[in-house]
Amino acid sequence: MGRFERSWALMKSSANILRQDKELMLFPLLAGACSLLIIATFGWPIFAAMRHHRAAFEGHAHAMPPVVMLLAFAFYFVQYAVVIFFNTALAAAAMIRLEGGNPTLGDGMRAAWSKLPTILGYALISATVGMVLRAIQERVGLVGRLIAGLLGVGWTVATFLVVPVLAAHDIGPVDAIKRSASLLKDTWGENVIGNAGIGLVGGILTFCVVAVSLVLFGAAASTQSIALMVSVAVAGMIALVALSLFQTAMHGVYSAALYRFAAYGDPGEGFDRRLLESAFRSRR
Repeated sequence: MGRFERSWALMKSSANILRQDKELMLFPLLAGACSLLIIATFGWPIFAAMRHHRAAFEGHAHAMPPVVMLLAFAFYFVQYAVVIFFNTALAAAAMIRLEGGNPTLGDGMRAAWSKLPTILGYALISATVGMVLRAIQERVGLVGRLIAGLLGVGWTVATFLVVPVLAAHDIGPVDAIKRSASLLKDTWGENVIGNAGIGLVGGILTFCVVAVSLVLFGAAASTQSIALMVSVAVAGMIALVALSLFQTAMHGVYSAALYRFAAYGDPGEGFDRRLLESAFRSRR
């Protein structure tokens, strides 16, 4: 219960920041739109390559033709680059707010654009790690899935603060990863996932939206009105998309505050320092 209350308080702090700067939700919206465009762009070439090399897949269950691997890697790289770009823009804008400023969409985009070479380098590293973990998962069976899962958790923890580091510093992708891992090691380390819990509240809200949407859709279906059922379904989808954008933006604001707390001991305006100290206990 204490962890839930703390997570709720942290979520409210992030939400308060978003209420002051609603334009911060445009960053995940743009990221989502670009991601859909990327999926549409790569979907047909990958499908066509898989059909063309169907015999290779049938003869070797875990073998992936080079052209499919190349397309898959290109998809990973472009997708990571887009997501990291807009997350960096969001983190940069959030830091302006945490410092007492009034950020705009342009402020975040300019900050991310100035870090584009580093963002592309980090996207390349992330895509490579993703492909390697997927290869381990597919080729070694259950043991491979366990190993890939553990390595994935380690990678997630080590890179937990890479995006705000990229937004705050002019350093390379490798140095950004080292900086992120160092901050986590020096302050909270392995407690970061166990004590954060902010996603718990978002998950509960998502469940509530889905449950309410299903109840309303059932009620609409009982009236046998197609128009009413479609309206309820569309409203439910819009609510889920809006909640997803809001939650993604909150995580961006939250990660920026965490970085400031880890690096300088001050999360910035809108966050309670004592709350973060209780959420992320020092290992020392």
